This record gives sequence, structure tokens and C-alpha cells, in this order.
Amino acid sequence: LVNFWATWCGPCITEFPDLITLDRMYRHRAFELVTVSANYPDEKREVVAFLKKNQASGRNLLFGETDKYKLMEAFDSKWNGALPYTVLLGPDGEVLYQHQDAIDPLEVKRAIVKALKEDRFK
Repeated sequence: LVNFWATWCGPCITEFPDLITLDRMYRHRAFELVTVSANYPDEKREVVAFLKKNQASGRNLLFGETDKYKLMEAFDSKWNGALPYTVLLGPDGEVLYQHQDAIDPLEVKRAIVKALKEDRFK
């Protein structure tokens, strides 16, 4: 699950605890949460403070450019750049779920469960 967010984005801040909960629920399975902050590189201190405050222990990235169009083009050329933007990718890179704006945690849980292959936890 990849989530693009920023510290200045109200809906991003609101949904972040739900993303952390999803990560904790499914991290023992074939699932990984990757957050990508769209903040400018010089805002790294604020981003790190926010991640620590929210106990974000997964993979958290800071986009290293000030040109948001490079971020959009690098990930999804159809994305208009609005935040938050959340995408669930399968192991082969197939888009299984995508949503712009704050997520509905139940909707995302359903997509994750549907995407997970049979494993030792049933």
C-alpha cells in the first residue's frame, strides 16, 4: 500500500492513524505500507517529527524534489497530484485499489484482504 501525503495536507493528517493501524494489522502477512511525503526536502524535520509522533515504523520516504510533476510522472502519469493519494499494488505491480482523498479504512481493509494470498494465517 503506497500513500502519498504531506504535513500541510489536512485529510492526510486525519487519515494517517488509520494507515498505521492497517500496517500493524497486516504487517505479519504479505503486506507493506510505504508512505511518501510530498513535502519539500527542506521540510524534512517536520516530516520526521510527524512520523515519530504517529509511531510510523514502516518504510517512510520523502520525495527529494520540489517539482511535484516529477513525483506524479514517476508514479502515475494519470494522477493529478492532489493529496492524499493511496494505491494498493499487487506483487506484479498491478493496481488493485486506488483512491484520491482520505481513505475509507474499511474499504482499504477489504481490498487488502482480497489481495492477500493464502498464507499461514486464515
